[in-house]
Amino acid sequence: MEKLENEEGIKLGLGVVEKIIKAHLLKGKTKKERSIFAMKTIHEKSRNIPVVEEVDVCVVGGSCTGVFAAVSAARLGAKVAIIENNGFFGGVATAGLVNVWHSLFDTTYQKQIIAGLTLEIIERLGKREAILKKESGSFTFNSPELTIELDKIITEARIRPFLHSRFVAPIIKGDILNAVIIENKTGRCAIRASYFIDATGDGDLIARMKLPYFKHKDMQPPTTCAIVYGLDNVEQQNPDFSLSAAVFNPESPNSLRNGFLWAAPVPNIPNAKMVAGTRVNNADCSNADELTKAEIEGRRQVRIICDILRKNFKGGESIALAALSSYIGVRETRHIRCLYTLTENDILSGRSLSDAIANGTYPADIHHSDKPGITFRHLDGREVYHVPGLPEQVSRWRKEQEKDPTFYQIPYKSLVPQGAKNVLVAGRIIDADRGAYGAVRVMVNCNQTGEAAGTAVYIALNENISVSKINTNKLRKTMKNQGAVII
Repeated sequence: MEKLENEEGIKLGLGVVEKIIKAHLLKGKTKKERSIFAMKTIHEKSRNIPVVEEVDVCVVGGSCTGVFAAVSAARLGAKVAIIENNGFFGGVATAGLVNVWHSLFDTTYQKQIIAGLTLEIIERLGKREAILKKESGSFTFNSPELTIELDKIITEARIRPFLHSRFVAPIIKGDILNAVIIENKTGRCAIRASYFIDATGDGDLIARMKLPYFKHKDMQPPTTCAIVYGLDNVEQQNPDFSLSAAVFNPESPNSLRNGFLWAAPVPNIPNAKMVAGTRVNNADCSNADELTKAEIEGRRQVRIICDILRKNFKGGESIALAALSSYIGVRETRHIRCLYTLTENDILSGRSLSDAIANGTYPADIHHSDKPGITFRHLDGREVYHVPGLPEQVSRWRKEQEKDPTFYQIPYKSLVPQGAKNVLVAGRIIDADRGAYGAVRVMVNCNQTGEAAGTAVYIALNENISVSKINTNKLRKTMKNQGAVII
């Protein structure tokens, strides 16, 4: 049993502590009051909730995916509102400090497969010298600068933002979602809309609508990221230094276990790097208690990383923890049951899809929860298992063939929830099996699903039709006209 310890050092079981607290609270209470206290539920008195905004489209969740959905709909002419828990937009790219967007080109680096709002934001950050292009074709950016740029693009599109606002409940009439209830500093209020997009990352809107969803048996674990100063000094003073080997040293009792680490420079901040080296295994962050524990455990592991560097390496005295993510980087929770489940075979075979609304090249990437390291399955048939401190294990998941696919596609049908009339999903909650999800979950892919969802609900609004009835040829053409790459 888990124990607590009081000031005198007496160890008390949690059950004993609970009994003491309960006895204190019941002291002097009447029989009726004691009966009420013993109840497992509390009755909330009914009340009228003010409708603070009526719009065409309401986006629940203000990650880059959600922002791009809102901007896409607004630029086409819809009146849009967006709801975000945090005091700023961007999700994992800002709150999570994950400052890398992957390549916009296919695996040959000859054919551009991603543009749209992702490219627009890259160009905007470039004007502020807040982004760097790597040799691999990926980009690292300054998360605070991205935060402000997202404010700007939301403002320019005349979208009604609701920051520091938490989605609470859906209001459903028949089979139509009529409004969503939110809570913020002003109190409890509602936003009424004709169409909605769930970009919460965890599928909170769909789950509370009681539409079908599923979870993979072994969900990829979350990671707490941090900005660390002084790594350059340590690298310079320690020949052959490897941050990953240092953090996951099997000979050290204080090192981390079963993880994987990568780091990226932060543009405009000399000697600062974003470090992603923590891993909280077996955490379902769609559960409030497990999310709480994961946040605390992730931060504990960040401190261990800093202490390892300070205590064991020359120049370690320069190591400083400059910033922690304000929200743990959640890789996976719910997936929504949609009209089509994207499969690993679809991805790795580069299957051409007639209703494709997004393209990608990021490999099928599985962060294991039951063993150390990470497995990549590439479009060229290679399978690579990385374990910190050990040589890569390279094999093949497919025999060599004359021609390999150079990119894959994501279909619109994987954004349309089963049973939904006026709701779409976007981002990491789209319908995908475990292997496909390992590839499509990265931000440049999620961004495109946001643009597609925003464009689709505008078309549905204009034609007064269900989201499942949209002409995908028209959707693809509209997206292309808006700057997206449609193949």
